[in-house]
Amino acid sequence: MTDSDIVKKINELRKIRNAVILAHNYVAGEVQDVADFVGDSLELSIKAAATQAPVIVFCGVSFMAETAKLLAPRSTVLLPEVSAGCPMADMASAEAVRNLRKLHPDAVFVAYVNTTAAVKAEVDICCTSANAEKIVAAIPEDKEIVFLPDQNLGGNVMKNLNRKMILFPGYCPTHHRIEPAQLEAMRAQYPNAPIVVHPECPVEVTSLADAALSTGGMLKFVRESGAKQIIIGTESGIIHRLRKENPDKEFIALAPAPRCSNMKKISLTSVLKSLETMQTPVELPQALIERARLPIDRMLEKSK
Repeated sequence: MTDSDIVKKINELRKIRNAVILAHNYVAGEVQDVADFVGDSLELSIKAAATQAPVIVFCGVSFMAETAKLLAPRSTVLLPEVSAGCPMADMASAEAVRNLRKLHPDAVFVAYVNTTAAVKAEVDICCTSANAEKIVAAIPEDKEIVFLPDQNLGGNVMKNLNRKMILFPGYCPTHHRIEPAQLEAMRAQYPNAPIVVHPECPVEVTSLADAALSTGGMLKFVRESGAKQIIIGTESGIIHRLRKENPDKEFIALAPAPRCSNMKKISLTSVLKSLETMQTPVELPQALIERARLPIDRMLEKSK
């Protein structure tokens, strides 16, 4: 079966199921092209919260599908590849957060949305890479902050806000592998091209870049930039969308190109199979949904 045949069947089934397909900027280009909406974590959270669709096919990794279920509990949320997990989210357990809470009982616990529902149920407020600085800046100066699970995003927020936080020792393997030498080599090869990286990169990497932005922020930066060549320091799946939206510009991935193997597990075939078989539904206990949704609702309220 060709890709066009698969897309045709997906389009037929999405009408039958009355389904909406959400895709993260990091999934394969052909999956982005079949989605109803493509975005970053914050944008997809907002879409999930607003949808009236009875079925959501979430093309991303497991914590993202869980977040969609928290925000659209009446919808059936399908994760096309059940093995598409997130190593960073798995680094922080609910038990680890509870133990930290005992050590810092008066602290505000801020969790990156890249966490499991069980962890979200243990924290005070969530954030994304797009709004992390805004969320942290709104916390009173006299309050201690525990930030989890991404030590790199937390470190970049600390640097930019000059705000001390206790950082959980987690990280995104894809972004953590990016090294300053890669940026220095690209800068030497393309001296006039701005370098844009993701704030999940270590501070020593973001310090060398022209901007450290969420994927949504990168899209805006590129639209507004007069540069014709731009170096992209994040999961290379976003380059597909950048090229579609900016055909007059050249986008260069860091070498070697950052790649998340979990995001790449989502394929047109798996999306079709998900719609055919209604697999795999995200199932969460109602009590967990109610607790884990609270910090996301607080985030969305502060993001308005």
